[in-house]
Amino acid sequence: MKFQIGDIVRVLHSNEEGEVIDIINDKMVMLDVGGVQFPVYNDQVEYPYFKKFSEKKIFSTKKEKKYVDDLKREDNTNDKKTVDGMWLTFLPVLDTDEFGDDVVDNLKVHLVNRTEAAYTFDYKLAFFGKPEFELKNTVQPFEDFYIHDVPFEDLNDSPFFEFEFSLLKPDKKKAEICTASLKLKPKQLFIKIEEIRTRNEASFSYRLFDVYPDKVKEEKMDMEHLSSKNQVYDASKGRQFMESPKSVVDLHIEKLTDSWQGMSNLQILTIQLKTFEKFYDLAIAHLQPSLIVIHGVGSGRLRDDIHELLKYRKEVKTFVNQYDPRFGYGATEIFFEY
Repeated sequence: MKFQIGDIVRVLHSNEEGEVIDIINDKMVMLDVGGVQFPVYNDQVEYPYFKKFSEKKIFSTKKEKKYVDDLKREDNTNDKKTVDGMWLTFLPVLDTDEFGDDVVDNLKVHLVNRTEAAYTFDYKLAFFGKPEFELKNTVQPFEDFYIHDVPFEDLNDSPFFEFEFSLLKPDKKKAEICTASLKLKPKQLFIKIEEIRTRNEASFSYRLFDVYPDKVKEEKMDMEHLSSKNQVYDASKGRQFMESPKSVVDLHIEKLTDSWQGMSNLQILTIQLKTFEKFYDLAIAHLQPSLIVIHGVGSGRLRDDIHELLKYRKEVKTFVNQYDPRFGYGATEIFFEY
């Protein structure tokens, strides 16, 4: 094996030195460079000694005096770390099949925190909507947190990755929680793996959030223009009307009907979900890139039911429920792909 744990190596593309902290397989190692850990292929690093001994050095027989003002100041440029959010990273682990070809055996899932804050997180993985794995833990600033391995063959079962983050040290100006999710499709996954192979990269990533959201006081808004004029349509008939789609849909029951008082919780929920289905279908029919659904905070039942439905919709690329200056916690933004 070319490298061993504890070896000091140089990253070719950045000229930085790091330490080998783990051997992933016979082609890849895990490096630690200034506290940041990441995987690389063996041909992307080398021992630093060749560069050091091959550099030209000019020697002088005359020693020059050096004064305090002449001393070179320490360069801390490399200590600056890029701050660009929270990422979910997948590292394909290769194995050799009976024909001698490299095949992906499993994916190592890492949570990469490229922010200056520490977070607690609740992670859940589901296949076909059924919970498979759950983890609660803490991720430190600029930490690469290994979560678990996912067998490659299981990735055909509509994997759904869901996170709920909160600041380890609460901040009155920041949101209490921030949720993010990712749904991977097999075709999308295969394309990603081929892309990193072509670029000779070790992993691929998806950003969960770029900046942890601020806490915003929920303001009352005049959403009358978003109401459905007291009519509730069957979602299966939504397309035949082909109304103009809405980018924001308010599901508060008082926006949907004047006769909501006296209704049971089940009746109210049924009306809200039917309205959601109607405008979801209209958004798809008009090829909208996204849709915001205002469900309010309340007990969270309507939000949870909508999220559960979205997990199974093939048009949904991802959805997120976090603080928004317009809606507070009470809205979910859905992003589509066609």
